[in-house]
Formats: sequence, structure tokens, C-alpha cells
Amino acid sequence: MEKSTALPVCSLFIHPADLQALRSDSESDDPVPARLKLGGRAYQTDISYRGAYTRRFKKKSYCLTFRSPNICQGAREWHLNAEYADPSMIRNKLSFDFFHQLGHLAPDSRYIQLKLNGVNQGVYLQLESVDDLFLKKRSLPPGILYYAVDNDANFSLLSPIDEDVKAALEDGYKLKTGEKGDFRHLRELVYTINTTPQADFAKVIATRLEIEPYFNWLAGVVCTQNFDAFIQNYALYRNGETGKFLLIPWDFDGTWGRNLRGKRLRHDFVPITGYNTLTARLLAVPAYRSMYRERMTRILETDFTPETLEPTVQKLLQTIRPAIAADPYLQGRLERFDAEYDVILAYIRNRNAFLREQLPTLS
Repeated sequence: MEKSTALPVCSLFIHPADLQALRSDSESDDPVPARLKLGGRAYQTDISYRGAYTRRFKKKSYCLTFRSPNICQGAREWHLNAEYADPSMIRNKLSFDFFHQLGHLAPDSRYIQLKLNGVNQGVYLQLESVDDLFLKKRSLPPGILYYAVDNDANFSLLSPIDEDVKAALEDGYKLKTGEKGDFRHLRELVYTINTTPQADFAKVIATRLEIEPYFNWLAGVVCTQNFDAFIQNYALYRNGETGKFLLIPWDFDGTWGRNLRGKRLRHDFVPITGYNTLTARLLAVPAYRSMYRERMTRILETDFTPETLEPTVQKLLQTIRPAIAADPYLQGRLERFDAEYDVILAYIRNRNAFLREQLPTLS
């Protein structure tokens, strides 16, 4: 492999008492104060653990919130992902880069080397936060952002968690930007999806949802086979000018042939139609079904192929390989890391063939 350039070094400093408090309860969301040194500058920040099941791993993921009015490199919040369950450590970034390739909104990301009180913590994936600054950076109108945080974010009236009617239509979401009263827009969307007669659905939903971007998002999720992403792990942006909703991907570690715990996943696990109530209703409209089929056909011919994606896969693996070898939490995993090149490329080849076989079902 070619020699990689060194990763940016981010140095965190946490008072020993605060570090002890942080480490005493990995399930707590309570932050502790910290200082981040980066490129000769220091930033005051608060740090907490992030993730759900990932908190149980010995290598933790973090959320850094910079204290107002400080902004670090155009962001007030950083997400530092350990990517510990992914033996390649590239699936999340590869997914977001793939969405960029499709022309869809997705967070920017980069790899860094993290130090904590002078001690190497290994390689991390720094993820951009999807917030008002995310919108501003892309010259998008201000709007409301909702995070889909659990399986109730399925665009249905029914909760898969409780197996009953939802207590509130906004169940499964939390507000990232906006006021509590802004949940009314989300309630209206879910109500519209579930109560509009099929004869009127195409016209009505087009006033509430960006249709073509939705199918672009759906194709990206289906290709990467993130089965969680249909009912959680996305941000929902309501454009303040148009009033229409758009989905932004988030948390794509369980992809490209492995699940979120790093176990191999069959390439045919997720059908071309995906899952969720909104998708089912859209694909019941012949014109929308045709739109999705045409978009997926183009992607399978151009973007989602081993030939197109191999250079990106190789570059990402080369970029972090030296840091993987030096990561104190990943000792003994280099051989498995090197094998992931073949695992990911085989997945792309097999998944592409499977989805091509399923294209006629969209006719």
C-alpha cells in the first residue's frame, strides 16, 4: 500500500476529577468540561459519550460541544466516532461519501488521531453535526431539524416498539433546531402520510415532501443496506421557505456487508423497496415507482459498482492503515482490517447483482 499522510492530531485535556466522573457512568449523557487543542489553538468545550450500544465498547465515542460563542472550524459541535465494531473503520465515511457522490445532502467527515491528556487514543472519525450551521454552510434556507432517534420514527401511526398506536405522532424524534411547537409540522406530515386517500396521495405528498431527493436517499440506504436507517438514524429537515421535508442520512456504520455490531450480513437482506410506511405509500403511485426505478437503474450502472467505488475504498483504507496499526484499542486487528477490502468489494458486486435482479419488480 502507498504511504499515507499523517492524520490531523486533536488533543483533549480533561481534569482528572472530571475524567473520573465521565468514566464512572458510560450510560450518562452528562458532559464534563474539557479543552481541545487543534492547530495551535485551544477551544473550551464540554464532552460527553455518544451512541447507544457503542458505549459498552472499551473504545468510546464522544460528542464535543464548544462553549458559546466559540465555534471550531465552522462547527459548534463535533461527533467523534470510534467505529469500534467496524473492522474496516470506513463504512460510515464510505456511506456519507457515497451520498455526496449521489448528489444528496450528508455530513462531512474526516479521520483524526485523538490524544487525551497526552495519551494516544487512536484513530477516530470526526462527523459534522447536522444543525443550523450545516444548513448555513450549504446556503440552505433556515428550517427545522428533527433527529430520528428510535424505531418509532417510521412515518406510521403505529409504534414497532410498543406494538400499539403511538401516544404522539412525533414519537421517535427529537428537535435539533426549532421550538417545541414546531412538532406540529411533523405531526401534520405523519398524519398526511397515513390518512390521505390513495387517489389524492401523489398530489398531496408533493406539497409536503421533496420527492426526487427522497428517492435519492432511499436508493443510497438500499445500496448500502442500512436496515436501521428506514425508521431511525436520519435527520428530517423542513425547509423554512418551501415547507417541504428532506431526509439527511446519519449513523451508517452497519453497512457495506456488515451489521451495526460488525457481523457479516447477507447481500440480499434488504429488498430494493426498503422498509417504512412512507416508502410503501410512495411506491404505490405508478409515477413515483417509475421515478425510483429510473434513479436506481442509473445508480446501479454508474455509482454503485466495484469499478466506481474501488478507488474510494482503497484510498480510505490506505489513509487510516498506519493509525490502525498504532491504535492502542485495535492491537491484533490489522490482519482483519486488511481483509476488509475484499469483503467490501465482494459486497458491492453481489449487492449490485441482487438489486439488478429486483429492478423488474418496480415496473
